[in-house]
Amino acid sequence: MKAGVLKETWPGEARVATVPAALTVLERAGVEVLIETGAGLAAGFRDADYEEKGASVGTREEILSSCPLILSVRSLAGGRDADAIARLGSHHVVVGFLEPLGLPEGVTALAERGATTFSLELIPRITRAQGMDALSSTATVVGYKAVLLAAGALPRMMPMLMTAAGTVAPARAFVIGAGVAGLQAIATAKRLGAIVHAYDVRPAVKEQIESLGGRFVELPLETADAEDEGGYAKAQDAAFLSRQRELLQKVVAESDIVISAAAVPGSKAPVLVTDEMVAGMQPGSVIVDLAAEQGGNCEASRPGETVTAHGVTVMAPLNLAATVPYHASQLYARNVANFVVNLVKDGVAQLDKDDEIVRESLLTRGGEVVHPRVREAMGLGALTPSS
Repeated sequence: MKAGVLKETWPGEARVATVPAALTVLERAGVEVLIETGAGLAAGFRDADYEEKGASVGTREEILSSCPLILSVRSLAGGRDADAIARLGSHHVVVGFLEPLGLPEGVTALAERGATTFSLELIPRITRAQGMDALSSTATVVGYKAVLLAAGALPRMMPMLMTAAGTVAPARAFVIGAGVAGLQAIATAKRLGAIVHAYDVRPAVKEQIESLGGRFVELPLETADAEDEGGYAKAQDAAFLSRQRELLQKVVAESDIVISAAAVPGSKAPVLVTDEMVAGMQPGSVIVDLAAEQGGNCEASRPGETVTAHGVTVMAPLNLAATVPYHASQLYARNVANFVVNLVKDGVAQLDKDDEIVRESLLTRGGEVVHPRVREAMGLGALTPSS
């Protein structure tokens, strides 16, 4: 099996789908790697580094014409790399972030080419798949970098300092949403010396928050049905969200930094920080909205921009993991390599329908969108058993 790695074309994407250290894992699975010239440079990996580990370096045309397995980060999502997608055929197998619930037009384009595609966002949250969980790897980087952005924009220091000139009080950070990104934000803010509070609609995460040194904010809300089978937060109704915002207002007003990371897969992010709540914060406070790509948790957010509202800096970064491309690529490449090892046997991709990981991540096949949840989201009917 020959695997090709293209240079990413998604705007601002600096990551690469494999790194030199991951090539040994792929080689053991019988996979040879051909990487596009300069594909790893933005992440800090030279062509020579790949060649030293046994990979070949070639052109985009060589990869798409000679490699049946294509490994990507985001370049094939949303149909944006029309040139690469146009060169795909039924003999191609694509693995990467394909954003099937957020950018369905890209799914349609891939299906029309007849390619077999696997979306890493759809990998089930089971023990055996932990080493392939690229979403969690990405969220780890995002949570860390979010706190650094906030600290850089905050007009005060994070830790408590006792000096001859007096004592500097520690900053107060509030993290909304204790998924992987939120937990990493809690840990990073705590390491920088802030007093950290955190809230999540799922009460089960209280222990995780406290294990990192954060203080769990408990709200008198009914949350028994707040978590789905995959461990993700579920969307709540308007009455619940209204009451939630009302109860969060006091905590937000007391915070110097708010990191919002509350997102529901496949849905618009809930607005948890209203314009009124922003106005209640002290001037110079900072909000980092990590749900910007899903519309944002903060009413004042402008996706991809940093704005000032009521004297508060509101940051809504997109693709934050790409700003830490070296380590983000390392983590992602290992996830991809583990997925490929599970997929490829004796140099051939095995579409084992009894393998939950393969079955649940399979997105398109034979000219059809085959993932049930994605088909439903796209308004497509269920496939017949024969299909």
